[in-house]
Amino acid sequence: METKRALEGVKILDFTRVYSGPYCTMLLADLGAEVVKIEAQGRGDDSRNFYPVKNGVSGYFTYLNRGKKSITLNLKSEKGRQMALELAKWADVVVENFSAGTIGRLGLGYEDICKVNPRIVYASISGFGQSGPYSRKAAYDGIAQAMGGMVNLTGYPDQTPVKVGPAISDAATGVHAAVAILAALWHREHTGEGQYIDMSMMDTVFSFLENSVPIMTMMGINPERLGNGNPGSAPYNLYKCKDGMIMIATANNSLFTRLINVMGQPELIEDPRFATNPERKLHEHDIDPIVEAWTMQHDAAEIEKMLDAVGVPVAQIKTVEELIDDPQLNQRDMLVEHDIPGVGKVKYPGNPLKLQKTPPVTNRRAPLLGEDSEQILKDILHCSDEQIVELREEGIV
Repeated sequence: METKRALEGVKILDFTRVYSGPYCTMLLADLGAEVVKIEAQGRGDDSRNFYPVKNGVSGYFTYLNRGKKSITLNLKSEKGRQMALELAKWADVVVENFSAGTIGRLGLGYEDICKVNPRIVYASISGFGQSGPYSRKAAYDGIAQAMGGMVNLTGYPDQTPVKVGPAISDAATGVHAAVAILAALWHREHTGEGQYIDMSMMDTVFSFLENSVPIMTMMGINPERLGNGNPGSAPYNLYKCKDGMIMIATANNSLFTRLINVMGQPELIEDPRFATNPERKLHEHDIDPIVEAWTMQHDAAEIEKMLDAVGVPVAQIKTVEELIDDPQLNQRDMLVEHDIPGVGKVKYPGNPLKLQKTPPVTNRRAPLLGEDSEQILKDILHCSDEQIVELREEGIV
């Protein structure tokens, strides 16, 4: 039986490139939307050249663009722009992540497309949004992490701050954009109205700062970097053990009591410094060495087994190499394998959205550059073979 797809029939015109936008449209493609990706002639999406590259194929691009169709189109030509507008008539959703204002200068902004398709849901993703003093500032993930406050809160207080390793502001903004698009489609279903969506990477990062903002606005304390600690709980840290390090997280008295019982030091709960979570946090420089003195007597696997047995959150640090064979991820279909032309079989992260009736479909590889041009021209724009030859000769597609 063929799997039902939640977004079957939803048509998306995708002007996105690199990460934030392609991640958004990949999620929607996995859920069944038909995504037509417009790419620049000759070079395509910038990320087609992003590392890792093997035999001229980017693993970065092939992950973020699975399940889509690719057409190359010269958007700087009037005929190319008109063809893009024709595709916009067909679409339910347009997504773009150029720098603010760029798509408008091409004559393909929200107002332009509304003239040909008033019901369109149009999402723009950019570093800082379409308004405000930073709106024309260029951005990549590291810039958004720095300006959104994440870099300053990451690392150790006595060392240089660091950004989060993976491009979290790109991915998170892509997820937020997908949620906004689905909300706008639901609204349109009930009202017939399309609308414009303005997503900012800086906004997204700032919204992730958790309790750091109320620590500042409620307590008057400017939060600092905590290393692997937690701003509100202790003991909650990365601790040395015989053969490496292990993460232990306790955030209430019950978990702390279980931990110290396993440690063989139940009397610690009687110490006024450690009687409550707020006190433990205030005195974490006292409790952390006690916990680490215990962890250093054991291997990481031994500690994990002991604490798992009593329900204390604990984890060894996993490498990407280990995650590829991780039984939890494999059981939950979080690794998918595609046969990539010119490369062979490659594994990628699966889709974390687990829907019982309409699960994501992740087995469709990313398109080659312009691979679907002819099919899109014929099936969507109803071009004849002669017109397609003419468009190719004119350099439009």
